Amino acid sequence: MDRHRFHATVHARPWRFEFAESCVIEDRSVRPLRIAPEMLANPMAVSFEEAVAALEILPRMFIEPDGSFVWTSESGERSWQVDGVLYDRGGYLLFVDLRGECARPALRRLITGFGAEQTPVMFQLVRQAVFLDEEAFLGFTRLDGDPD
Repeated sequence: MDRHRFHATVHARPWRFEFAESCVIEDRSVRPLRIAPEMLANPMAVSFEEAVAALEILPRMFIEPDGSFVWTSESGERSWQVDGVLYDRGGYLLFVDLRGECARPALRRLITGFGAEQTPVMFQLVRQAVFLDEEAFLGFTRLDGDPD
């Protein structure tokens, strides 16, 4: 099973964007998104409270009223952990800071809690300061040689 290691912010993907030229980051070829700065103010389709409620139902999720959370693996499975913080503006979730490592199904389940079913999302790699669509993000963050 694919595992992913990441430090990224998750944003609503604007309806207007372009793909930049492909580039190599950390020996991986990626095709970043070119996003106008004003488009980063677009919120996701869920409120802060809806996102908290969606995350609270995940098993082994520990979430604080301020939006900080930790989600961990189940006892007996290969260990993983994701830490994050929800940020809102104007009543809606604006972006989410994520750091950690987990399998692809767990990552998809987490992103769904941010309203990704209603709003397409994009990911900004924090260290590299580039935006990627979901497919590119999953390719970039996949751990090579993962035996699962």
